[in-house]
Amino acid sequence: MTDPLPIVLVPGLLCTPRLYAEQLPYLWTFGPVTIADHRRDADVESIARRILASAPPRFALVGLSMGGYLANTITRLAPERVERLALLSSGARADTPEATERRKKQIALTEAGRFREIPDLLMPLFLHERRQSDAGLQRIVRSMATETGPEAFVRQLRALMSRPDARPFLPMFRCKTLVLVGADDTLTPPELSREIASLIPDSRLVVVPECGHLSTLEQPEAVTNALVDWLKA
Repeated sequence: MTDPLPIVLVPGLLCTPRLYAEQLPYLWTFGPVTIADHRRDADVESIARRILASAPPRFALVGLSMGGYLANTITRLAPERVERLALLSSGARADTPEATERRKKQIALTEAGRFREIPDLLMPLFLHERRQSDAGLQRIVRSMATETGPEAFVRQLRALMSRPDARPFLPMFRCKTLVLVGADDTLTPPELSREIASLIPDSRLVVVPECGHLSTLEQPEAVTNALVDWLKA
């Protein structure tokens, strides 16, 4: 049996530990699991440094969406500590003008006291079109929004808006990397994951059929199998 490898999971925008609930029973068999808190700072480097301050000396790192942007930053800041890297439903580019404009509108809505409307606005981006009416998934998304709260949501949006382009750093990553994306992800389309996989030398790309953005919730078995294979490799 190999030595336990600690695993750090980083949730996405407006997401909490619930995002990885289906994967936890399998991941903990490889080593102690930590869910990172990404709610307390308004720029990606500050969030990454806060996560590193409480992380084990060496660990496997998993990030979905915003968590993937943060995982890229963590790996850039401390490459000697990240033994394995998994980037789910993510990208490496800076925010597009269209995305920034959308985020500014969400900030304005939230600061106007209308945070309760945010989950319904994001649902079409978060979930596959065939699952947007799934009551169970809707409950999870709304619960995660409540747990995140409006102030942390605004900080997360500001961090995403100001994040740098990570592509120049990816060829320097030397850890075994899993890049996973839903085939029907409209928020971070598969071509962004293909770009990441083409830039990181020791990477494997997995495209999950019939899957939107929140892959860990929509296709939990497929994502879990890919993570287990990545940890065993």
